[in-house]
Amino acid sequence: MRKRTLSAATSFAVLVSSAALVAGTAGQAAADSSKALPLSSVGDMLVDGVHRKIFISDPYLGKVVATDYTGTVLSTVTGLPGVTGLALSPDSGSLYAAVPGADVVVALDPQSVTEQARYATGEGTDPQYVAAAGGRIWFGYGNGDHGDIGSVDTSGAEPVVTLAQDTELNYSGAPRLVSSPTDPNAFAAMSSYYHRFLLGAYDVSTGTATRTARTSPDVGSVGMANDLAYTPDGGRIVTATAGNRHRVWRTTDMAELASYASEYHGAAVAVAADGTVAAGSDAPYNPDVFVYRPGETKAVRQYDFPNTGVYSGGDGLQNSALAWEPGGSRLFAVTSASSGDSVRLQVLDTPTKSLPTVTVKVPATVVVTKAVTVSGTVAATLGLPAGTPLTVTRYDPEFPKGKALGTRALGANGTFSFTDTPTAAGSATYKVAYAGDATHLGASGTAVVKVTPFTTALTLDQNRRTVNYGTNVTYTATLGWTYRNRVVEIWSDPLGPEPKRLLKRGTVNSAGKLSVTVRMTRDSWVTADFAADTRSARAHAGSTVYTRAGLTTALSRHYKWSKIGTIWYQTYHQTSDPLVTAWHNPYPGRKTQYDLQVWYDGAWRSGGSDLIPLNSGGMVYFAFDGDGAAGIRARVRTAYVDGTSGDNVNTTVYGAWKYFNFTR
Repeated sequence: MRKRTLSAATSFAVLVSSAALVAGTAGQAAADSSKALPLSSVGDMLVDGVHRKIFISDPYLGKVVATDYTGTVLSTVTGLPGVTGLALSPDSGSLYAAVPGADVVVALDPQSVTEQARYATGEGTDPQYVAAAGGRIWFGYGNGDHGDIGSVDTSGAEPVVTLAQDTELNYSGAPRLVSSPTDPNAFAAMSSYYHRFLLGAYDVSTGTATRTARTSPDVGSVGMANDLAYTPDGGRIVTATAGNRHRVWRTTDMAELASYASEYHGAAVAVAADGTVAAGSDAPYNPDVFVYRPGETKAVRQYDFPNTGVYSGGDGLQNSALAWEPGGSRLFAVTSASSGDSVRLQVLDTPTKSLPTVTVKVPATVVVTKAVTVSGTVAATLGLPAGTPLTVTRYDPEFPKGKALGTRALGANGTFSFTDTPTAAGSATYKVAYAGDATHLGASGTAVVKVTPFTTALTLDQNRRTVNYGTNVTYTATLGWTYRNRVVEIWSDPLGPEPKRLLKRGTVNSAGKLSVTVRMTRDSWVTADFAADTRSARAHAGSTVYTRAGLTTALSRHYKWSKIGTIWYQTYHQTSDPLVTAWHNPYPGRKTQYDLQVWYDGAWRSGGSDLIPLNSGGMVYFAFDGDGAAGIRARVRTAYVDGTSGDNVNTTVYGAWKYFNFTR
């Protein structure tokens, strides 16, 4: 207990308290499936329909890898340095591979994927491409300055190699070769290097290569020539070169015909048995494959391979790495990331079907239960007729799994439009779907409209009321019209570390009211919350109620009561020390402020003020030294001052003055 000195004062301290459009589309197609391959480079690709295998050569690692139609590796043949071109014998009994690093053509068994034989083509010949025709193996060999054609005759006891079958034409680079699909005694050859472009057709019925046609010298350079393929009737040859197109040549005279549009770096070409043309390009930032149905010059389908590497741009189609499934409809492609790794087999399941793009448009917002117009287009490389049925589904908070809205007919020019009335607030997604048919894939598009709810009225009374400590206050929340939900929660968040707590959760009465009574101990932020429903917006209302700190003050040790004027004093002998006992509702670090005043020169003057810490129970005891104080009149009060008494969780409160005097 502390003892305070009583003295006359000439100053007075004044304390001031402080209160605390979206449109959904189907974009360009990527592969339907894809699998990584154990390759570092790609020289050639061949699909064996008899054994249902895909063979891919890897010049860098010197191997040929055999996979199934999904890209699962079945077998690997190694020890083939620089292996590039691949070709099947007419009976699919042998797979021929050109191996420039060993100056040989290797025959492999496509069933067991093992080596059958090696045919040396001569030191330094560097055979790079192969074809089978007229009972012989034909190979293109040479370098950038000069390329020529050689053959291997395996009909005798020993293989016979014949070189320089067309020295006059002088191909640029080892010529690429392809066998005719209709004439077993014919093949075509094409320059593989960019110095000059040459394309020739050959008859080999006599055992030697007799050129039957060639391109005109004024064709000029077309850049690197990376692949060639016959059409099924043998009447045309399609080449993959530079120049945003795959060029077409008539085999009888090598006259140039109408080309197929593609991207600049032509990489590969494949022609299906029905005449469907797949024109492939190495185009990291543009479509890679264009598919043309027989007799058509507009691509029915485009593919853009995704990026699986570390640099920008999609994976690139590799040279001569595009092939149709024999007797099937799938298209196979081999790609590599721009960083040079991540070689993958891409399987395109339905390349001849048009892939529509469904675009859906809706307003940005609409008020719940108000009609919204949904419109859009269905675009396809093969146009869809008016009347084509479209299936419409709406997804919203009431129907998260979707509500079927029936079908709508496609209008003229591929457009559609209809109205619908959303019944739930939130995001409403409209999905418009086309099921597909024999020539079209299914496709869908979506668009999201924000459906705004009705405004909800919610109030909470008692705001800015100030009450004494321990007062019971009844809070009443009043909820206006809502669609379904009539539940309100009332929460209290007292100042200080005490957590926010739920006071009451319940359904409002018929007048929309919900009440709860709370004993107030601190300044509190009380809120009412409505959680919304499918048509009514969430609502929040708050009420701040200030609670004065609890306070009691008492004087003791007096020997009598004395009345001076109209005021009763507790009277002490000057040998006694008045004891002040004060209490506030406890709080960590809280102090009471006492103010002492003395009667001096006809007025109450400040005799001192101080802050004294409370004990854990909120009590404080202190005394004034009465020695020599005979004749002094004084008064004292205690107070909690918001922000000064050690915290700010209650509102300021001053106790009543306690009057006392001294006698001898």
